[in-house]
Amino acid sequence: MKVLVYGGCGGLGRVIVQHFKAAGFYVLSVDIPENKEADACVQVNLADDWIAQETNIAKKVLDVLKGDKLEAVINVAGGWAGGNTQDPDWVKNADLMWKQSVWSSTIAATIAAKALKEGGLLVLPGAHPAIAGTPGMMGYGMAKAAVHQLVKSLGASGSGLPEGACALGILPITMDTPMNRKFMPNADFSTWTPLSEVADTLEKWSRGQQRPATGSLVAMITENGTTFLRLEN
Repeated sequence: MKVLVYGGCGGLGRVIVQHFKAAGFYVLSVDIPENKEADACVQVNLADDWIAQETNIAKKVLDVLKGDKLEAVINVAGGWAGGNTQDPDWVKNADLMWKQSVWSSTIAATIAAKALKEGGLLVLPGAHPAIAGTPGMMGYGMAKAAVHQLVKSLGASGSGLPEGACALGILPITMDTPMNRKFMPNADFSTWTPLSEVADTLEKWSRGQQRPATGSLVAMITENGTTFLRLEN
C-alpha cells in the first residue's frame, strides 16, 4: 500500500512518514528538502510559480509511481504567520500562507485526481480557528478558510476525484510540536494534540476505518490529555 505525504519534512509530516513506514506502507514524501526516511521523495522548487509547481510536482509523482495508485494523499504542509491590517507585513504574510496552504492543497488535489485509487483518501490541512474570524492572523485565516472550501468542493459530486474517494479536512487547534513548545513554553500542553494521535487517525482513515463522510471538516480537540474528533460542518 502506498501513501503520499505532502509536507513530509515538517514537524507533523515527519511523524506521519515514520508512522506509516512502521505500519508497512510505502511512503512518498513531497517537500522542499528530502526526507531520508521516506521510500521516495519529490522536491518542491520554490522558484516555480503555482502553475509550474503543479505541473512539475504532479509529473514527478507520476514518474515515481509508474502507474501504481495511492491509498491516500495526505497534505500537512503549511505554517503560521500573524498580523492584522495595521501590520505592515500582513499582506506579505498572507501571500506566504496562501502559498504554503492553498498551493499545496490544490496540487495535492491534482495528484489525487491522477493517482488516487478508487475509494482512496485525500486529506487537506485546515485549522479550527478559521471557522470564525481571525483578526490577529488574517492571512492565516484566509488561507485556511480557502482550504475548508476546497475540501467541501472536493467532497461534492463532480469534483473530478476517483469514484468513492473521500476528501477530508483536519482542523487542529494546537498541535504538540517542538516549535510550538519553543514559542509557547508556559502553555497548557494537556490541550495540545499529540502528533502521534494525528498520525494514528490518518492511518485508520487510509485503511477505510472510521472515516467521516467525504467533504467533512474534522476538528481535532484535546482536553486533559485526551483527543477526540468533532465534525464542524
